[in-house]
Amino acid sequence: MPITRSFLRCLLLALPMAALLPAQKWEVGADAGYGFFHQATVTNGTTTGTTGFAPGLTAGALLGNQVTNLIGGEFRYTLQLDDLQVQSGSTKATLAGQSHALHYDVLIHAAPKKSPIRPFVALGGGVKFYRGTGSEPAYQPLSNLIVLSHTQEAQPLISLGGGVKFAVGHRALIRFDFRDYTTPVPTSLLASPGSTKISGWIHDFVFLVGVSTTF
Repeated sequence: MPITRSFLRCLLLALPMAALLPAQKWEVGADAGYGFFHQATVTNGTTTGTTGFAPGLTAGALLGNQVTNLIGGEFRYTLQLDDLQVQSGSTKATLAGQSHALHYDVLIHAAPKKSPIRPFVALGGGVKFYRGTGSEPAYQPLSNLIVLSHTQEAQPLISLGGGVKFAVGHRALIRFDFRDYTTPVPTSLLASPGSTKISGWIHDFVFLVGVSTTF
């Protein structure tokens, strides 16, 4: 799959760069959770609605490092199962979809690295790949507002959030993470015909529970 190959190429490029950082501790982990979206507004004449993505399951992986006692960073990959959708009033259309986020976050911890509980805030950026995976119907409701497309598109990603790490052993951690993944509207997947106007960005509020190990 093109997106998977792109992710692997980016990861292979990122690892040598990460190795140059003066890291004193590394962290590798995996997580899973759920994502909720704030939709963009669409307008065509007197018809208004919203478009974006439905809530869905998410899973991912991370590779992090501790640069100083309080500051660290991590490369993160997140897969989400999030159907494309457009809605106006009680009428709604959907198309199966998924997204792949790849980004680097800087983490600022509120407690030193030897503390058993470490709250943190996170800020970073990267890229998000959106994919429509379902079959396009012959007729789609609300196609005068948005046409849901079986295609793929990459958009720049802003990552904001935070979380807390709990030490459960000498090297094991349990993590609770929250991220707001913000991107422009992917207009190849959510295509706007005619004079439709789209306002706002796509906000993806992701809640994750994970486990990791340090070395």
